Amino acid sequence: MNVITVENLSFRYRRAKEYSLRDVSFEVRRGELLGIIGPSGSGKSTLCLTLNGIIPHSIRGDFSGEVIVRDPGTGEEYNTIETPVAKLSTVVGLVLQNPESQLFSMTVEEEIAFGLENLGLDRNEIMRRLRWVLEVSGLKGLEKEFPPNLSGGQKQRLAIAAVLAMKPSVLVLDEPTSQLDPLGRNEVLGLVLLLRKEHGITVVLVEHHTDYILRFADRIIVMDKGSIVLEGKPREIAEEAETLRRLGINLPPSLEISYELKKRGLISRLALTEEELLSGIRSL
Repeated sequence: MNVITVENLSFRYRRAKEYSLRDVSFEVRRGELLGIIGPSGSGKSTLCLTLNGIIPHSIRGDFSGEVIVRDPGTGEEYNTIETPVAKLSTVVGLVLQNPESQLFSMTVEEEIAFGLENLGLDRNEIMRRLRWVLEVSGLKGLEKEFPPNLSGGQKQRLAIAAVLAMKPSVLVLDEPTSQLDPLGRNEVLGLVLLLRKEHGITVVLVEHHTDYILRFADRIIVMDKGSIVLEGKPREIAEEAETLRRLGINLPPSLEISYELKKRGLISRLALTEEELLSGIRSL
């Protein structure tokens, strides 16, 4: 079952000369982790904003094509151009790369409860969701903390928790680790894996750390200049290492090294992980 279907989507911001998205078509399948990579300016963030209706409702421009969101719980379909963002946000939750742009409350628990109160939920349901999301996000015990005092990884996990409390079926994350150190990055990406594995949440992840995408994604979309230039499983995308290099996408060390070894005829298979690389080298 597809939870999101994008067909012939194009978008140009007001007063912009060029289109940020050009005739983009793809689907997001229920339960998968779809990775999106591409150089800066390729349209990745713009695409994320179309998946829950922020484009075209809040950000105006020239919009054509359609984005259809399906609620797997009810089976209902929503065309984003016709459905309010408030409704779409209960199915598709969006987390931006800068958590501070999404955090505005005085405490962690107030931040999480804000969206729930706007949904008009009763207090018992709000408290139940609050306890659950604090536990799953690893923020239990920090309920009274002032969000700006949190670490970078904690802030991003709070931004995810606030969206997660709305119980969306799909979680869209736009480079959630771009401003984090390795510890914070592992915290956030670990939470993403947990949500997908144990809670069945579909994940669309824009990430510049291609090692993570190649290791954990079910499918990968590669974008350039507003268009999809490659789509496939991680190993299929890895085989296009030369194209990725040409686009300016940083390859993880395991793929970079194995690519050079394969060019020299020393190995036959590219390595997606360090373990695969070591295995290939030992067989030389």
